[in-house]
This record gives sequence, C-alpha cells and structure tokens, in this order.
Amino acid sequence: MPDDAAPQQQPRFLVLGAVDISGSAGAERLLSQPKLLTLLTYLMLSRRRGFQSRERVLSAFWPDQAEDRARSSLRSALYSMRELVGADLIQRRGDDLGVDPTRFFCDAYEFTDALRDDRLALALELYRGPLLEGCHPDTAELQHWLDEEREHYRALAADAAWSLAERYESRDADLTSAARWARRAARLARADERRIRRVMSLLERAGDAAGAIAVFEDFARFLERELELKPSEETEALALAIRERRVLP
Repeated sequence: MPDDAAPQQQPRFLVLGAVDISGSAGAERLLSQPKLLTLLTYLMLSRRRGFQSRERVLSAFWPDQAEDRARSSLRSALYSMRELVGADLIQRRGDDLGVDPTRFFCDAYEFTDALRDDRLALALELYRGPLLEGCHPDTAELQHWLDEEREHYRALAADAAWSLAERYESRDADLTSAARWARRAARLARADERRIRRVMSLLERAGDAAGAIAVFEDFARFLERELELKPSEETEALALAIRERRVLP
C-alpha cells in the first residue's frame, strides 16, 4: 500500500434528530432496519456509561421469546451489524456487550463532550432534535429507554440554551443574542412553565414583547395538544401583564 494512502473514513452516526449514517458501506441497509439501528444506538449510548449485559439486551429487544431463541436473534443481529458497520466496532467483555467508541463518530458523544467543555453553541448545533427521531420501538422496555434518553438529551439542550441566553444578557449586554437563545430555550422547554416564564420576561426586557406573547401562545397550544392542560394562573398573569404593558402609550 502506498505511504500516502488516505486513511479509511470512520462511520458517522447522527442520532440526535433525523438519523443519518455515512462512512459505512452498509449505512443504507442499516437505515432500513430500525431494530438493528436501535440496537446499535442502545449499545453506543450504553458504552459511554459502561458495557451492557447480554441479559438486559435480551429482555429489552426480545422479551417475548424463549431464551434460546432470543439469544439466537441477538447473535444474528450482532452478525448483521458487524457486516454493516465493521467487525471491530462491536465489543464483548465476558457476557457483556458494547462498542469501541474510537471507531466511529457519534453526535451524541460530541454533544456531551461540547457541554463538558462549555462549548454550548456547538452543543446546540449538534442537537438537531429528539434522539432517533421518528423511531418507534416494538417493546415497552425499549420505548421506556428511548423516552428517558430523549428527555435526558432534551433537558441538557434546554439548559444549554438558557445558559447562553443568561450569559448574553448579563455578561455581554447583548439582548439580541440573548433573545435568540431564549427562544431556543423555550422551544426545548416542553412543560417547564418556570423556564417559559423566564423566557417571556427576558424577551420583554429585550424589547420583544410580541415574541414573549408568541412563546406563551405556543406553550399554551403545546399543553393543550400534548397534555390536555392549560397554563398555570401565574403564567397566564404574566402573559396578561406583558400584553397590557405592550399597549401602554
């Protein structure tokens, strides 16, 4: 092989938001097999926190199968993953399973690293949406795992956006940038009314009362659509006060 041969490209797994895989000959096939994709993501995210026991993987992915059949299904899935993404990516430690995190790029890893290093804007660039957006696992345990992981990353992103908003307001007196990050924090807040009120107040201070009201109205629609609830009296009162101050001569 020539000395100047280009290094082999590492697989890239984008799992925060719409899933995208590149750098692997089997990427397109993996995208068409949601159970394999979910299993790979399950192992990737577990690897940062330690290996995953084979028994737990079996109970999460094949809970209704007899043990022998479930183990056969797992072996088949691991064989297929090695074919699609490379034999050296999947790791075993005794009866536990994981991945080699040095063998690929994963945006979820880069996101948490950016937060650790206080590169909040980069982290929010990496957070494109819910983990495995559009994925609907076929077992209750997997759905529970995915819901928890989605909430984990969403909450981290929401905190990062609000931290940037506060920094731009207090340290740089840059209300335009503060308002931009506050609106991002509001989109990530979901049912966190305390944060919604803080965003509304910051937007009003930044001279964007209309934006503050828009945040409230979006939040009210979210509560009605997702939870069949209405905003609290405190949040309603703040919205009314902003409206009234907005129309004062």
